[in-house]
Amino acid sequence: MSLKPVPPHVFEALEALKVQDLLNCTPEEIRAILPCLVRMALISPLDIPKYCAQAKKDILTLLAGIELVNSMVSLLSIEFHALEHDLRKEQQMRQKPASSRQESFLIQNIVNGLATEFERSDPTRRVRLVLSELLQMQSQIAEYNQSKLNSPNSELTVKPSELFDNDVYLEEISDIICICLAELPILFNITDVCETLLYINKGPSIICWVVANMPDSFKEVVNHLVWNAERGEEECGAGGGLGARARGRALAQLCTMAPGHALAVRAKCVEACRLPALAVSLTLDNAAADTTGTNNDVVAFISGLLLGSEQSARNWLAGFLRGGQKRSRSGAAIGAGANTVEAGGGAARLRAELLRRLRAASGVNLRPAKVLEAAALLRLYCAFRGIAGIKFHDEEVASLIRLVTSKPSPTPAGVRFVSLSLCMIIACPTLIAAQEHDKKAIDWIQWLVKEEAYFESASGVTASFGEMLLLMAIHFHSNQLSAICDLVCSTLGMKVPIRPNNMTRIKTIFTQDIFTEQVVTAHAVKVPVTVNLNGSIPGYLPVHCIHQLLKSRAFSKHKVPIKNWIYKQICKSVAPLHPVLPALVEVYVNSILISNAAKGTVEYVNKPITEEEIRNVFRNSVFGAHFDTKKRVYNLADIDDTSNSNDDIQIEKPSLTSQLLLLYYLLLYEDVRLANTTSHMANGKKVKCYSTAFLSELPIKYLLHQAQSDQLSYGGLFSPLLRLLATHFPHLSLVDDWMDDQIFGDTQNASVYHTETLSEMSIIEAFSGMENNPSKASRVIKQMLMKSPTDIWPFAETYVHFFKTVLGDKVSRHIQELYRQVWLRLNTVLPRSLWVMSINALLDINSVSRNVTLTQENILVDPLQVLRCDLRVFRCGPILKIVLRILEASLAASRSQLSRHLHDKPLLEKSGQLSSDTEREELKNALVAAQESSALQILLETCLETDDDRAHPELMWSLREVRSIVCSFLHQIFISEPSLAKLVHFQGYPRDLLPVTVQGIPSMHICLDFIPELLSQASLEKQVFAIDLVSHLSIQYSLPKAMSIARLCVNTLSVLLSVLPCDLRVDLFQPVLRSLVRICTAFPPLLEEITSLLMQLGRVCESQASLGHSWNDVSISGDLAYTQSKVQEKTKVLMAEVLSRDIQNTMSEIIKKALLDDKIY
Repeated sequence: MSLKPVPPHVFEALEALKVQDLLNCTPEEIRAILPCLVRMALISPLDIPKYCAQAKKDILTLLAGIELVNSMVSLLSIEFHALEHDLRKEQQMRQKPASSRQESFLIQNIVNGLATEFERSDPTRRVRLVLSELLQMQSQIAEYNQSKLNSPNSELTVKPSELFDNDVYLEEISDIICICLAELPILFNITDVCETLLYINKGPSIICWVVANMPDSFKEVVNHLVWNAERGEEECGAGGGLGARARGRALAQLCTMAPGHALAVRAKCVEACRLPALAVSLTLDNAAADTTGTNNDVVAFISGLLLGSEQSARNWLAGFLRGGQKRSRSGAAIGAGANTVEAGGGAARLRAELLRRLRAASGVNLRPAKVLEAAALLRLYCAFRGIAGIKFHDEEVASLIRLVTSKPSPTPAGVRFVSLSLCMIIACPTLIAAQEHDKKAIDWIQWLVKEEAYFESASGVTASFGEMLLLMAIHFHSNQLSAICDLVCSTLGMKVPIRPNNMTRIKTIFTQDIFTEQVVTAHAVKVPVTVNLNGSIPGYLPVHCIHQLLKSRAFSKHKVPIKNWIYKQICKSVAPLHPVLPALVEVYVNSILISNAAKGTVEYVNKPITEEEIRNVFRNSVFGAHFDTKKRVYNLADIDDTSNSNDDIQIEKPSLTSQLLLLYYLLLYEDVRLANTTSHMANGKKVKCYSTAFLSELPIKYLLHQAQSDQLSYGGLFSPLLRLLATHFPHLSLVDDWMDDQIFGDTQNASVYHTETLSEMSIIEAFSGMENNPSKASRVIKQMLMKSPTDIWPFAETYVHFFKTVLGDKVSRHIQELYRQVWLRLNTVLPRSLWVMSINALLDINSVSRNVTLTQENILVDPLQVLRCDLRVFRCGPILKIVLRILEASLAASRSQLSRHLHDKPLLEKSGQLSSDTEREELKNALVAAQESSALQILLETCLETDDDRAHPELMWSLREVRSIVCSFLHQIFISEPSLAKLVHFQGYPRDLLPVTVQGIPSMHICLDFIPELLSQASLEKQVFAIDLVSHLSIQYSLPKAMSIARLCVNTLSVLLSVLPCDLRVDLFQPVLRSLVRICTAFPPLLEEITSLLMQLGRVCESQASLGHSWNDVSISGDLAYTQSKVQEKTKVLMAEVLSRDIQNTMSEIIKKALLDDKIY
């Protein structure tokens, strides 16, 4: 007789040790677990609590009336010590080659056959017979595993067992195995025994009995059976090995015995990517057993595997489904519902269950409760087709087309279902292969077009399927089939391979039967904009459709104006930024400025957004006071465009997103316009140009920093904005500004000053008495530092008005530093307005421009206006840093303005003095170089020591600070533009500043590159400047290159000594004597050459002086040959005598500093 299955409630009771539940079971139900119960009753535990003693009595009561208990007792009474000894020998023998043909240590003298011997033997010998057979099979399996390494295609053949193949002995054999596993745990491992039992005819049933007697080993056995299954083991089908077929049956029976563990076993199969038929069978069994529907997860489980992120699990299940379809002879297997766990049957059973659900969900009017389930079924069948590559049968196609063309109720779930259905028709073109199905699909799509507005209003979903229909029609008209594939895949949430040639029919339906191009454009512009459009809104929106139509120039082709729609959508946008909006702005700008029409034809172009419309947005922002409409001068283009105005848009408080998008539009518009100015003028096309004054009003820098601080919301817009800003507004993207703005962007700590009220009157009172009561000014400034830059911007004009007050002699350095910090914070909001206010506040009251107020246009034309300020600025370090910041920005703005002027006024006809754009560029560069070099020369002059500095010792400390600030500024300029360093040194500056510049400017070493060219100049003044510069550079940078340049200077002096006349000789050599001392100090190897030069020069001077008045007569040489004597006031001496005396002093100094200085070497 065969083994009866273990009832689930018996296994659960034994696993949880519920003795009372076991007492309610019949003897037939507890037959499988008798070995465990008998051991529990006979073995005495070390500790006997009261409840254990009672439980033991209950178990004895349960076993009292069962006759088989006596045989169990006899099995437990054998000598297990001797059995263990023989069993070890048997195992060692089996490990040797050809062990199956040797004698056994467990049994001897078998005469009548194994079955007969088993019947006639005592319990001890019966145990030995069963164990011998098990070891025999284990040795065969071990030999197979060893040979499999050499020949992978070999098959396992287990020798038939007379004992195990007889159903009569199975129960007793199972009892013996259970008792041996319990009594000999060291020699017998339950997982190894279960693996061996797979190759026995009734092995799965024996495994269930074994595990039932050892319930704590359930997970261990399941894990072993799952992980030891080979990939594709179930796919071997009926022709596979015995163990391959039995593994799935064993696990299925274990799950039947313990249904609570079935889902855990299924999860283990998924984790190991093995036994897919078992996983599917467990899912279907779980759904069949669930009457409430709470654990009915067939669709969810299969969809999760096919659409999940685990590539291995997806390929595993997809391969199983494809294999099941190949092995299925016809579609009749779907309806058969064969209860099997083999590959073909498992896949067929799954499809039969899904078809049943598909039929139940299909209907003309889909019930609201079934919409989500139907949507999940659609996605699953799309995954079957796209990922698993399964071909649908006729019944499936008919049921799918009925479900796809259903008409759900207008709910968010209904909108989602319709979108999925629309995409499935495109992803699975076989659904409309039949004529009747094709007609049904066309009627359904036409119904969608009619009901789209009702669905959107009734469901409350912004991203309705109407936009998807429109977007598909746009893509079909422009033949962008790949874009349709991407749209379908993103909606379905899976990558479905769609061949373009399979979309021919659906393309015809969209472009000819439903949507023509003119209908598309006319409908698109009437679609309402999406309120509060942001990146968190899923699905396809009107902005997608407008973007594609603009991209394909459909609006221009059919002369449909779109400016108002785009402006409204920008105004209705909020954070986080929707990713399509920047692309929408780009194609809109291109549709305005770049024409695709053939030459000689006129193309309709979209109109740009007017300045007044942009002002309306910023006027209602935090900068509203800055956009004063009473002072506005309107453009003629703005007045002419009143027919397309957007006065109906109510902008109470525009979002940062809309301001950033309009800023991006303006910058991109100017960038594209300047790049295409030549073609516009050549074609006689008039293009709107936004004025410089209008652009200067915009808070460009503030908006950009807001985008940078919230890159999660504006990451897609920050990079292009930064690129355009650096190109067209370099003065707003200075490195120092960015570094300061990063600091000011941090959150400020709470302060005691936050309780005080900041007002314009409090600022005026604090700064008016700054010299007498600095603490009050300090409190006000610190209070401003605690606020955000936008909060203190309304007081900017009042604050800047006291610039000159801060320059007072009695104002502390602490106040000046605080003043600069507040100014830097204001510089992050509207820097260009702040610069103009600061320059006007610092204008020199003694200059001719006392009553002149500078504007931004004045500064762009002449950036040197910045330096026409109060002279006290150049002895006040904090305020000088502000002026240098303004100067740097003004120079950059002037460069940008000149470049923009060249682009705005291209050279179309070669007439006049200019014949090419290259000449215009060269003139522009020359003007820029003249401006910047003049600014640097002015700054260098401020570093000179004045009489006031000598009279006031405290100014000497300020002078040192100013020199440091100026040198740092010059260093940045020289690094960014090395040619400017060359120009400044060719122009020259006071030689008294050479020690300051060489020591204070780290980049002065670049002068070594152009000094030879400076030495070759014909001017003696430049030659003297070059030699003096080399001497200071030699001290600062004792490099081989500096030594070579110094030697060149000495050689040049030697040549000039022999060619210059006497009067010029003095002008040249008198100033360079100190330079020669520095060169010798820096490079002692040049001492010999310089000494030779000085000796030769001294002899010439002595010879000239020895002639006296007879040679140096005034009538011949003039007064230039004489100089005033330092000893006698009214006496003149020859210049040659003075030069000769200076040469002697120079030689003495060289000997002292270069020759006798022991620190050199």
